[in-house]
Amino acid sequence: MNLRFLLVPAAAIAALPAAAQTSSPVDYVASAGAADLFERQSSQLVLQTTRDPKVRSFAQMMISDHGKSTAEVKAAAAKDGVTAPPPKLMPDQEQQIAALRSASGAARDAAYIRQQKVAHDQALAIHSGYSRSGTSPALQVSCPLLSGPSTVLVWTMKEKQNAIEEAQAGGDHRQTA
Repeated sequence: MNLRFLLVPAAAIAALPAAAQTSSPVDYVASAGAADLFERQSSQLVLQTTRDPKVRSFAQMMISDHGKSTAEVKAAAAKDGVTAPPPKLMPDQEQQIAALRSASGAARDAAYIRQQKVAHDQALAIHSGYSRSGTSPALQVSCPLLSGPSTVLVWTMKEKQNAIEEAQAGGDHRQTA
């Protein structure tokens, strides 16, 4: 896989809710956990009904990638003695899950892809912001968006955006990366 450095536009970070712009380790773990939980739950939901093989493949990949991200953040938190409550969806994420539940067929797939674009940008901003200004050294080093030997590199923004767009169009981004 061709790895690239990630640059999150300042506007993307500024547009996030205050809860996503965290500096305390507990707040970061909670925000990162909520982001991963949303991406996994929405992906599991769409897997129940989608007939589109590209959307199915993308959803399975999101479940796997965000499971790894959660495990890495938990391990880093434990290393620095940070205890955070189990992940919980934010109110806007709960509303988005409800919207997915009420949609069906191709409309559900389309809503899922739209939601994934936004959720991915938010997750990137959470991890990027904490990697720059967080106070827990183990969590800073292990932010899933950093490239380094101790991290699970989820995907860079461009690679994941390509995957989302190709799921919409019906292509395979991994063949061109």
